Amino acid sequence: MGPWRPRALRCRPMELGVFGLNAYTTYRPDDTVRLTQLADELGYDSVWAGEHVVLPSPHVAPAPMQPTDPILDPLVHLAFVAAASPRLLLGTGIIILPQRNPLVLAKQIASLDVLSNGRLLLGLGAGYLEPEMSAIGAPMSERGRRTDDYIAAMRAVWTEPGPVTFDSPSASFAGIDAYPRPVQAGGPRVIIGGHTPAAYRRAVRSGHGWYGFGQNPEGTAACLAGLKEAADAVERPAGLGPLEITVTPRGRIDTAALEAFAAAGVDRLVINTAGAADANAVAERLQATAAAR
Repeated sequence: MGPWRPRALRCRPMELGVFGLNAYTTYRPDDTVRLTQLADELGYDSVWAGEHVVLPSPHVAPAPMQPTDPILDPLVHLAFVAAASPRLLLGTGIIILPQRNPLVLAKQIASLDVLSNGRLLLGLGAGYLEPEMSAIGAPMSERGRRTDDYIAAMRAVWTEPGPVTFDSPSASFAGIDAYPRPVQAGGPRVIIGGHTPAAYRRAVRSGHGWYGFGQNPEGTAACLAGLKEAADAVERPAGLGPLEITVTPRGRIDTAALEAFAAAGVDRLVINTAGAADANAVAERLQATAAAR
């Protein structure tokens, strides 16, 4: 049946998550703790944090934020979230992988997985914002290759017996090891973000899941068709299991929208908090979405 099964065969309801507490009006410690614990009480399963290391100033398209908009590093933020809730999963949505050093990131990810007792969902993407990538020294032309090589490099240092050796065009090392290893066997579940044919192939080939951002039900169905096409062309390792579908929707969500996303085949709907006036408005959004289930 390809990389995912129809929802009717999965026998579990669609989960809810929350995205964006590390940015805009909710990044301060008190607001993060309050909203994390509220999401936990309301039955959400996860908190997700996005990433932009730097933003172009002055603003240029397609940057999603203004240069003075605050956003915390997702891994630092999620470590704080982990202490505020012992249950919620911790999702990066997404880390721009070509901008990172794969060994440094592998250590950070393993550390967070250990401190959270195996709750990390590792959302990764190839990036799209050229001014940010250029400032960091990550060429846009190499982002796809770097993304694939870095995923493989991190998995090598998480899973292979030492001394670990790895060689690829983008990352090479030999005679090293790094402990502790992640709590999750094989490393955290990898969630591939993106809406391009290359991202769909990467999700099928290397991801436990796929993450779509800013989608409506119709757009989600089109993305799933793209994933099905990729699954017909790319071999999926059996050990990855069915592809889990996570989506952050556009706008507010009511019962009809929840039902439409579930019918489209979404496993987890992650509510976006961007644009909320303050933490109280985010709390209201979380409560309204939970009540619509």
